[in-house]
Amino acid sequence: MIVPRTLKGFRDYLPEAMIPRERLMEISRSVYRSYGFCPIDTPALEHADVLCGKGGDEADKQMFRFEDHGKRDVGMRFDLTVPLARFVAKHGNDLGMPFKRYHIATVWRGEKPQAGRYREFVQCDFDTIGTTSIASDIETALVINDLIRAIGFEKFSIRTNNRKVLNGLLEKNDLKEHSVVVLRALDKLSKIGADKVREEMMATSGASSAQVDEILKLTEIKGNNQEVLKQLEPLCAKNDLAREGFDQLRQLVDAVSAVGITDDNFQVDVSIARGLDYYTGTIFETFLDDLPSIGSVCSGGRYDNLAQLYTKQELPGIGASLGLDRLLTAMQELGMIEPTRTTADVLVAQFDADSLSEYLKIAAALRAQGIATEVFPDAKKLKAQFKYADRRGFRAVVLAGKDELTSGRLNVKWLEDGSQSEFPLSEDLEDLGQWLRQRLG
Repeated sequence: MIVPRTLKGFRDYLPEAMIPRERLMEISRSVYRSYGFCPIDTPALEHADVLCGKGGDEADKQMFRFEDHGKRDVGMRFDLTVPLARFVAKHGNDLGMPFKRYHIATVWRGEKPQAGRYREFVQCDFDTIGTTSIASDIETALVINDLIRAIGFEKFSIRTNNRKVLNGLLEKNDLKEHSVVVLRALDKLSKIGADKVREEMMATSGASSAQVDEILKLTEIKGNNQEVLKQLEPLCAKNDLAREGFDQLRQLVDAVSAVGITDDNFQVDVSIARGLDYYTGTIFETFLDDLPSIGSVCSGGRYDNLAQLYTKQELPGIGASLGLDRLLTAMQELGMIEPTRTTADVLVAQFDADSLSEYLKIAAALRAQGIATEVFPDAKKLKAQFKYADRRGFRAVVLAGKDELTSGRLNVKWLEDGSQSEFPLSEDLEDLGQWLRQRLG
């Protein structure tokens, strides 16, 4: 017999894992739609030249790439941003610009599996294409804030920086040609520390100790947003690109503050770089205050040149991605997910098969009132039905034997505390649905 097993880095999702995943997807869709983002989808497989070289050497190494039956060189998408660039290059004339999209789908990376990170995972992306306006950068920050709050977090920090500041400082220190490897090393600061970052920068770029010191000065800038900007401004003063990035950072901070988001939730962090090579401006990483070790749960930024690999049309973009599996791992560790194996709140017990039509009528009436309801399929002993209800996580069980149905009443058992309520049955059952809906909240 074949052993039922999964590949390393891949996993099955039982209902108790899939239900909270779908809930996060539904929240994401709701928040994205509230800002006017529209859904799209793209193929899981792309021509390899569409994907290769867009996210850097590391992304290329992690790509699942192979030759298909048609002898074509193909790869599985490692994120949703590169396929988006190909998508808008192909359909830009039909879409109209600016174009705001969200995309919730599976991606694949052959990286080392670890807590909250798998080789197959879902990303929940949103992006705005076709404008360089700082208003889109600001809106991206607002969406991230609303999204994390809608999921149920209040203690979090959206950290922001600007690649123009970083690239300008590299240019100022004669390291422009080595910007990719230097920024890739800087992006590892929180993981390996300043000493290891220094070693990697010098080894990969040939930078001198003095040049690296100038870059690592960024890691020493601390304080609230205004204090950070005050310390950063003189470092950017003698380079046009760095100064442009600094001005965009200031506008972003001022706008976010104006809508009531405080420094507790939104912080300028000039040490973050984002490892992917295609970022050109504003960048974001989001950390949970109660579990910072889990890493960023929502990241992204501006990429003004990515689509130019596929078209001569200028299609600048900005967006971010919610790390669904990583966030769920954090929520489990923080006790934010109530275990459940059902999507229904109410179970209608079946006392005898002859009354099945009555039970189905009760369930239909409850669903009409917006209450997800399941009818137990067999007229088994009540003990077995309660065991099923407890195991699945129902909140209430509707009980009605022949005598109760004849006399026009039924009982509802509340599984959370074991209490029981009696309710008179009306002919159209609407009252029962309204009553249960109020009790269930």
